[in-house]
Amino acid sequence: MDKDLLIIGGGPGGYVAAIRGAQLGKKVTLIEEDKIGGTCLNRGCIPTKALYKNAEVINTLKNIDNFGVTIPSYNIDMTVIQNRKNNIVDKLHSGIDQLLKGYEIEVIKGKAKFIGNKIVEVISTDNSISTVTASNIIIATGSFSTPLDIPGIELSGVITSDEVLNIDNIPKSMVILGGGVVGVEFAGIFASLGTEVTIIEFLPRLMYRLDEEMSKRLTMYLKKKQIKVVTGVGIKEVLSCDDSLKIIAGNDKGTAEYICENMLIAAGRSPNVNNLNLEAENITFDKKGIKVDEHYETSTKGIYAVGDVIGGQMLAHVASEEGKACVESIFGHSSRVNYNAVPSCVFSFPEVASVGMTEEEAKERSINYVASKSMFGANGKALTMGEGDGIIKVLANKDDHKILGVHIIGPHASDLIHEGVLSIQNELTIENVMESVHAHPTLSEAFYEAVSGLLGEAIHSLPSKIKTN
Repeated sequence: MDKDLLIIGGGPGGYVAAIRGAQLGKKVTLIEEDKIGGTCLNRGCIPTKALYKNAEVINTLKNIDNFGVTIPSYNIDMTVIQNRKNNIVDKLHSGIDQLLKGYEIEVIKGKAKFIGNKIVEVISTDNSISTVTASNIIIATGSFSTPLDIPGIELSGVITSDEVLNIDNIPKSMVILGGGVVGVEFAGIFASLGTEVTIIEFLPRLMYRLDEEMSKRLTMYLKKKQIKVVTGVGIKEVLSCDDSLKIIAGNDKGTAEYICENMLIAAGRSPNVNNLNLEAENITFDKKGIKVDEHYETSTKGIYAVGDVIGGQMLAHVASEEGKACVESIFGHSSRVNYNAVPSCVFSFPEVASVGMTEEEAKERSINYVASKSMFGANGKALTMGEGDGIIKVLANKDDHKILGVHIIGPHASDLIHEGVLSIQNELTIENVMESVHAHPTLSEAFYEAVSGLLGEAIHSLPSKIKTN
């Protein structure tokens, strides 16, 4: 075995694992068939957030009069927008490449598959074939958009989340299939650009794993942005209709038709186990992903898997943490990922973020809990920003006062949620948070107010009955 560690897949799980292995003094090889960074950097997190920022600027311009500024008109140049996005991605690519070089990690470009006895065959970009062996192998091949069996889905005008990132025009109308994170984020982006957007979601509500109250509030805010939300129905067929698409959607109560210029598929992802030839190593897997133990080891000793390819929470930061924990476990360090303290963020308008237990989960587990809320409309910093929409909701155990869950919809929710992450990770109590001074005027005061409300001690809220189970 010429290497201590071989990693298949250079996404946020793979390249982070590679760097952590090198930090521990190990000889590491990383195999990636496409671009380092995986879906997150190339076709997901980063490109969408670049477009999100453009949409945020446009939303500000739409309400610029409220700030005493008058702009007669403005134009949207999709070429400039796309160039900006691509430049950001390229800059991050360059940074990761330099990190891998700095840590002396061997990077092989090509497709990898197992051929038995912990030997990995690699078909490089120049079609040359080589083999690589290592004492330990980590599979971090991520996931891909799940193919959908809908008649007409192959028609021109039906696009994937990959294709929409490179769109060079602003569609007049768009139907988005899927009301999860991807669908909601693109809905906000294109609605800001002026597209007439309709979200169609098969489940009874958007963001089904979100706290139900927050899901309902999100739907309300999306409708406020003129985004149409249709839930509890599936798309049955896609038809051509002159220069547009006709979407037939419905349920057992009937069907409805939607005419649009583009239909965006933003529903479902599947673990990428294709073409790895896992059978050659007797690795156990199914459509939900590769099966691993608490140390991310597969059914075959010395072969591990992390990230989307094992199912679970398909988030870039989860893949990264699993990659680090896996490497540390391999080389004798005790390491665990606390899945109860993993934040989830949605870059909608306003933003949504959550960590820990939802109110529905607390009820299902018969936990004696208390819940409190604080409105951004009562927060001085939010009002000065012109972003008073939203709420922070905090759940705590009524018996020991430990924070159980934090759910935010409002300005900079994706940044604020980390107060909740730290609280849950470190098992902080209501009193611990209340003893921590929060600067004024800041958005984080809304979190402090929500926590204080759990004991009925919120200063800037009228007395109210505290919700308990």
